[in-house]
Amino acid sequence: MSDFFGIENLIILAIAVAIFLRLRSVLGRRTGSERPPYDPYAPKPADANERASDNVVTLPRQPSAPAGAAEPVDLDARLKGVAKTGTPLYDGLAAIIAVDPAFEPRTFTDGASMAYEMIVTAFANGERETLRPLLSPEVFEGFDAAIAAREAAAQTMSTTLIGIEKIAITDATLKDSMARVTTRIESQMITANYDKAGELISGDPNKVVDVVDVWTFERDTQSKDPNWALVATESA
Repeated sequence: MSDFFGIENLIILAIAVAIFLRLRSVLGRRTGSERPPYDPYAPKPADANERASDNVVTLPRQPSAPAGAAEPVDLDARLKGVAKTGTPLYDGLAAIIAVDPAFEPRTFTDGASMAYEMIVTAFANGERETLRPLLSPEVFEGFDAAIAAREAAAQTMSTTLIGIEKIAITDATLKDSMARVTTRIESQMITANYDKAGELISGDPNKVVDVVDVWTFERDTQSKDPNWALVATESA
């Protein structure tokens, strides 16, 4: 009786070994296309938008039409309320649109408003790295010199932009591939300057003042970079 069970056990063992070897030959084979082991603590790849610099303000542009689907631009509709037909401003904007059909004056002023707020705030805080990509080298040099003078005197500046009351395009030109657009920006802000002891030397931290600036932005229409740089500033 014990011999019978001994032989039966050997047969079962042999069958189990055969099944194991067959499964191993199939399931244990690597094809080279397996997914790598999942690591829940591994850093996630950065999103393309997150990799972009947070300091750069891209003035919005109208999406380009798909290749081969270009449509004629209705200038009167595009420039309605922005420039009157037959004026130098209308002709200047029309010239820019002719080489860059994606240019949209209304969304441009939206972006210029964002750039204005960022630049005014960064200048007051002395944030050079925020200013650098938004300004032309010449304008940045002027801003940098003003910040350096303030730092040398151990002075601080506080600026609060209450809001932009009005922004309008007042001039537009195209020279070769360089487009220039000038904007008149009417805003309200609170500005105060303090000496190293914290004493007020100019401005008023409790007074809202009206400010009118004329800023000019420039962009190479042949460049793939959609950003406009501030190239000139003046107070009206």
